[in-house]
Amino acid sequence: MLFNPTGLNECLQEWEDLEKDYQQVQETHRLYKHKLEEVSRLQDSCSSSIARQRKKIKDLNESLQEKFLNSLVIIIFKHCGVTKRSHVNEFAFKDEYEKFKLYLTVLLLLFSFTCRFLVTYRVLDAHFNFLLVWYYCTLTIRESILINNGSKIKGWWVFQHYVSTFLSGVMLTWPDGELYQMFRNQFLSYSMYINFVQFLQYYYQSGCLYRLRALGERHNMDLTVEGFQSWMWRGLTFLLPFLFLGHFFQLYNGITLFQMAQLPEWKEWQVLMCGSTFLVLFMGNFFTTLGVVYHKYMDQDKAKAL
Repeated sequence: MLFNPTGLNECLQEWEDLEKDYQQVQETHRLYKHKLEEVSRLQDSCSSSIARQRKKIKDLNESLQEKFLNSLVIIIFKHCGVTKRSHVNEFAFKDEYEKFKLYLTVLLLLFSFTCRFLVTYRVLDAHFNFLLVWYYCTLTIRESILINNGSKIKGWWVFQHYVSTFLSGVMLTWPDGELYQMFRNQFLSYSMYINFVQFLQYYYQSGCLYRLRALGERHNMDLTVEGFQSWMWRGLTFLLPFLFLGHFFQLYNGITLFQMAQLPEWKEWQVLMCGSTFLVLFMGNFFTTLGVVYHKYMDQDKAKAL
């Protein structure tokens, strides 16, 4: 077999082509490694920037929360007028407390009516719930001062303001969503009714207390309350149906929220927390009022027996 120079030339040509292709692959691989290193550096830079941004946002949130809480405390104590009071202005402080309750009750009634029938913005709802938190916080502080000055308030009627503060705070944190919108109108209707009943209680209790003080049957530092006490038995029993209806409204709210927690859309922890709090309010209010009525009937039976 004779050597064919043409075949050798073709092989050499193919080898040169392969060599060129190999060099091109090497160049492409070098560019690939360079780009990969550049992407890696960019990823590291982005990760560092994101970490710094997250840390700054976290620090900013903590700072804002601290400033918000400090401002809230300042506002509360400013409106409470927490100072060392003499015996002379104890009664003036009590009158301020009563006026504060009356004005805020009317304001909350109008606010809840506006949110229920006129405006449906979540931001306005948040302002309403924040006003409730501030109102109940202020009440608890003022009541503590009045109790130290001689006012007699049944333990549960003070404790329920702490519970109401907690409930309003949870409602404030409840994010807007399907379940919130489902419960919103019911909660606002409840708020309207409760504030209406509280207005009735203030109006009639203040008149009854004035009469009993004039007769020397009540202490000058006694206050109007959001429930029913034994001294209201004469003249204010007509308020009992309104009170019991409000208690059962709280029970209805609790049952509604627990039923909402069974829905597949349920995700927010606020649903169960608000439901539990409404049940606590119902049991405390209902059984405390029922206890007052029961003891009053027992006292009347004993008086008749004598």
